[in-house]
Amino acid sequence: MAVTGFWPVYRNLKATLDYADNPDKTTAPEYLDEDLYAALRYAENDDKTDCKMFVGGINCSAQNAYAEMIAVQRRFGLRGKVVGYHGIQSFREGEVTPEQAFEIGKATARRMWGDKYQVLVTVHLNTDNIHCHFVVNPVSFKDGSKFQNKIGDHKELRKVSDQICREHGLSVLENSKFYSKSKKKEYWVHKAGKRTHRDMLRQDVDEALAKCGSYTEIGYYLKCLGYRFERDFHYAHSSVIADSWRRAVRLDSLGDGYDKESIRERCLENQRKPELYAVAYPEWKRAPLLTIEYQLRQAQRKDTVTLLFEIFITLLKICTGSNIEQQQSRPLSPAMRAEVRKLDATLEEYKLLCDRKIESSKELFSFQEQLTGSISELEQERYALRLRLRRVKTPEEESALKARAKELTKRISPLRQQRKVALRIAQHIPQMQALLEAERQIEMKHNNLTRKKERNATR
Repeated sequence: MAVTGFWPVYRNLKATLDYADNPDKTTAPEYLDEDLYAALRYAENDDKTDCKMFVGGINCSAQNAYAEMIAVQRRFGLRGKVVGYHGIQSFREGEVTPEQAFEIGKATARRMWGDKYQVLVTVHLNTDNIHCHFVVNPVSFKDGSKFQNKIGDHKELRKVSDQICREHGLSVLENSKFYSKSKKKEYWVHKAGKRTHRDMLRQDVDEALAKCGSYTEIGYYLKCLGYRFERDFHYAHSSVIADSWRRAVRLDSLGDGYDKESIRERCLENQRKPELYAVAYPEWKRAPLLTIEYQLRQAQRKDTVTLLFEIFITLLKICTGSNIEQQQSRPLSPAMRAEVRKLDATLEEYKLLCDRKIESSKELFSFQEQLTGSISELEQERYALRLRLRRVKTPEEESALKARAKELTKRISPLRQQRKVALRIAQHIPQMQALLEAERQIEMKHNNLTRKKERNATR
């Protein structure tokens, strides 16, 4: 079984080729000893040492791949921003030997690009999973045409790799889905223990599907949660968007069971559940911000930056942990709930405000200036010490000056970190105010607190 990847290389083709053709990674450990390892530092090819390396070229020589690729690019004058393409083919641990991986890699490169392009193929042995690297010249040596790197090429690479793996008796991932760049981003967000806006939308849709018996009720439910339909259920593919999103998300892209027909079946099932309509529908218990603001302002009775952060953090903490499944009263705005991903940074900012007893934007600006002045004085003192280091006469004097400079660096680093956090607070304050105001408006509209004002305005 092998998984594949493919991406463009910008600016430095030589660095990519050097990385792929790294003797430390392409040489099997059993063929290395101290003398051979030292020899590899100047070795250009297998003829100079008796080591075993897995490096080969398709339509170019392994030793002069860079020069030959650049020659083709200069000949046709089509260099552009993309100077090459880098691909991988990674095998399951213990499934192939380096020799087998090298043969499969060369066969894959030859079938995928060998008719028009130059490719350097290497096998890296520095990890538990043996894997091939491909470095492809984007300019054809035949007619100078530029490789387009379409989405179909990524799928074709996977298809070719699976075909060759089958020919060599290896397993493949049957019915596997092709993961786009956005899927990879979601993977890393999930690995960090965080959630994407799609995860929040999926949770809200699941909640709506558990309580609604028709398309109209689902639309109203999601609208109350801060979403709006770009395409409603009259279309084959309904999609929703929130104010902070760049583009709409199709409901059927959230996974299995979110297409129009599946949603319709869920609604029909809900219509046969008497417990859903035993109480007045819908049962809303969501208005935490107004209550939190009232309680904290009553206790503090002073509008400060610290109070703003306290309200904001209290609201975010409702969204964390197991409360996100059990707490009925939580923020309505998707943008507000998305701020949970930055909760650690927000807590760091709040701690600085409390430690320094900063209560206004003016005090924050004064604190920034104070930090900048202290950092500047220490940096000037350290710079003077470094100038003196150029003219030292004894080793004792040199060590003393270096120790003093190191001590100043230790004092400068935390001050720089504090200044960084202070600058971040200044940028975060207007964003927090805007998010809280949007959440406040949603809650007021949801609780019909604006109706009286609008009626008076009409009169």
